[in-house]
Amino acid sequence: MRIHLCGVRGSTPAPGAEFVRYGGHTSCVAIAPDDGAPGGGAPRLILDAGTGLRRVTGLLGGAPFAGTIILTHLHWDHVHGLPFFSAGDRDDARVTLLLPEQEAQNEEGSAGAEEVLARGMSPPHFPITPAGLRGDWSFGSLAPGVFKAEGFTIEAREVPHKGGRTFGYRVSDGHSAMAYIPDHCPTALGPGPDGWGEYHPAALALAADVDLLIHDAFLRPDEVAAEASFGHPAADYAVALAHRAGARRVLLTHHKPDRTDDALDALATRFRPDPTVTVAAQGQLLDL
Repeated sequence: MRIHLCGVRGSTPAPGAEFVRYGGHTSCVAIAPDDGAPGGGAPRLILDAGTGLRRVTGLLGGAPFAGTIILTHLHWDHVHGLPFFSAGDRDDARVTLLLPEQEAQNEEGSAGAEEVLARGMSPPHFPITPAGLRGDWSFGSLAPGVFKAEGFTIEAREVPHKGGRTFGYRVSDGHSAMAYIPDHCPTALGPGPDGWGEYHPAALALAADVDLLIHDAFLRPDEVAAEASFGHPAADYAVALAHRAGARRVLLTHHKPDRTDDALDALATRFRPDPTVTVAAQGQLLDL
């Protein structure tokens, strides 16, 4: 599989001269199958729809998007790209959008996927609802478990994160596997052996023996005490999780919006002795 990093920032976009090298768009990863096509084929599976989703249009060379978008959760930095996705908002597009099944909020049960998404994407918050997107769009909910999409086998597991049900995903094409956990608050389950949070079964299972783990690295260790309650771990937790789970590489992502290029360079330098660790940058392309 071919993995395009289209957005690696968390919470809000980060425009400006201090954020050029690592990029300012929020969470979005586009995955293309290894189907023998020149250049590796077009992305058909997208994980999260932050503002980085806008970049996927450029990967398609003028073609409409035909594939599946899977959301880890519904926070703004993971959905704000949806109405600005030109390749998906056109008459000849075909888009399936899947999000975590929401917990029941009333006696009638949980709301449907499109209804939940419309709570943040409808007037007066936005000019149109999800139904206003052009093309053939369908919306569905996911429970934890294994399913198929766009030729990939995907496992969904719930991970702790503040303010809404959140999933991490494991994606395999039968040859390679990657795990994607961009928002994760392991301290919600206790301090764990290192003080950075528990290495709990869901996270370990998603990351077990993968070729690549893409993981939340929002905080530095010295920020955990004051800020872990916002819903994120230290980068050191992501690296330790990768080692415990047997992941071959770990990509640190979901960077704090005020974490400048120089600060991320310093993070990369701190982990440089470990060749399995990379700091994610917008525009990176990885072949597994």
